[in-house]
Amino acid sequence: MVVKVEVFTSPSCPYCPMAIEVVNEVEKEMPGTMEVEKIDIMVDREKAVEYGLMAVPAIALNGVVRFVGAPSKEELTSAIEEEKNK
Repeated sequence: MVVKVEVFTSPSCPYCPMAIEVVNEVEKEMPGTMEVEKIDIMVDREKAVEYGLMAVPAIALNGVVRFVGAPSKEELTSAIEEEKNK
């Protein structure tokens, strides 16, 4: 099963690049298991509102916000494995 990963960011956020970097690293280590979409909340506000986001970075897996803030590589890998095995 491919896990849809949505990364919500903002250009002015100092922590967003770390979240993107973690997602990119995990994507390289788990090829074919993730479909990644990076969403700039300044461009696509509707999706952030739909998810009730009040802060970035935020990461949703299969339509459910799992992280607000940049997770560690281990936390993200574990959450993706969990989603894959549902």
